[in-house]
Amino acid sequence: MRSLVLVLAGVVASSLTAVAGQWPGWRGPEGSGIYQGKKPSLRWSTNENVRWRVPLPERGNSTPIIWGERVFVTQAIEKENRRTLMCFDRRDGKLLWQAGPAWTEKELTYPENPPCTPSPVSDGKRVITWFGSAGVYCYDFDGRELWHRDLGRQSHMWGYASSPALYCGLCFLNFGPGERSFVIAVNKRTGKTVWQHDPPAMRADAKWEEFGGDSKYMEKPGALKVSEVAGSWATPLVVRADRHDELVVAFALRLMAFAPKTGEALWSCDGPNIGAYSSPFSGDGIVGLNANGLRNTLLAVRPGGRGNVTATHRLWIQHPGDSKGCIGAGVISQGHIYQVNWMGFAECRDLKTGGIVWEERLTGTGARNSSWASPVLAGDRLYVANRNADVFVLRALPKFECLATNSIGSEPMNASLAVSDGEILIRTDKQLWCIGETKRP
Repeated sequence: MRSLVLVLAGVVASSLTAVAGQWPGWRGPEGSGIYQGKKPSLRWSTNENVRWRVPLPERGNSTPIIWGERVFVTQAIEKENRRTLMCFDRRDGKLLWQAGPAWTEKELTYPENPPCTPSPVSDGKRVITWFGSAGVYCYDFDGRELWHRDLGRQSHMWGYASSPALYCGLCFLNFGPGERSFVIAVNKRTGKTVWQHDPPAMRADAKWEEFGGDSKYMEKPGALKVSEVAGSWATPLVVRADRHDELVVAFALRLMAFAPKTGEALWSCDGPNIGAYSSPFSGDGIVGLNANGLRNTLLAVRPGGRGNVTATHRLWIQHPGDSKGCIGAGVISQGHIYQVNWMGFAECRDLKTGGIVWEERLTGTGARNSSWASPVLAGDRLYVANRNADVFVLRALPKFECLATNSIGSEPMNASLAVSDGEILIRTDKQLWCIGETKRP
């Protein structure tokens, strides 16, 4: 019996080490933004606790991913009409290879959302990334193309941002926003379609006042239509519900769950507004979502239902002020939701009610104190980045406490952080930084 216990303990320790050693997709191993492993640095600057930094060819919003000694970053090189995946050596930041297609046709997007915003995803053998209209590409760890899929044109005035996600031999992608919007599951080895779901499209004649807007203001000549603004930029998320898994995806006006292997629609919940700019997040058996439009919404849902679960499984819905929407996703820990809104206010909310426990403005070293990034939880520390590349380290407790404010020179930044083996990867518009307290052997 003692031997069995020791063996099981070793298996558990090895499993935790493996998880801690990888950041395989946007928001980490389970898409939760929670890191388990060696404690990351508390403090750093441009010349303190920096293991290496390397220049990037152009701006970009994607978060790096990490597998073993490889760091992968998606990158648009707009002056060369290229969409690329870059692979760096994690030990010293050396560029090992880059690969990707040319794309010469113009893509609509928001000025501060360049192409290649989605992060890649990896299972340790292959890396899959979505290059928008240029398609979905799969590479091995040496940069050889294994397959690619042309899913058609992606077109929206604010561009695209959803990252692919992996699960049991499948790769999920929330293709959109725009007229052509769908969720697709493909075989990760071949790229062939396994299932696809087409959500209901926004009515072309939808009026702003239906969603909290002022029709006298919004319906004036030349104003944008609701259908032009609405859509989903959310990354799919796999959650555990009772004894089965569910794939949760946020759309305009609804949060939905699917059977991951078959695409069967399991449940839907009303409450999100017309724009799913943020992604669902989960913890403590609850799924949370910030959604936007002319009225911001924050809701919590208990997964595991069937059909329309608004009345049975939606725990609560809150309507923060117009200036307090979130682009980044939240973190759930010990009965609380921690997040930062796009105006740069960090929040702690009660998971049972959605009520504010504390709210504090995070003021960094420059003018860009707003935030597009999703926080990372490491132990009892919450790492929160703003658009000035300042990273605030907060205590993840019901009482606000800022432990450190770290600056790396006011570089423009919209990406989230990646954490592995005590190292923090920071992607700005100019450079890729590796933060760590000691030199690696």
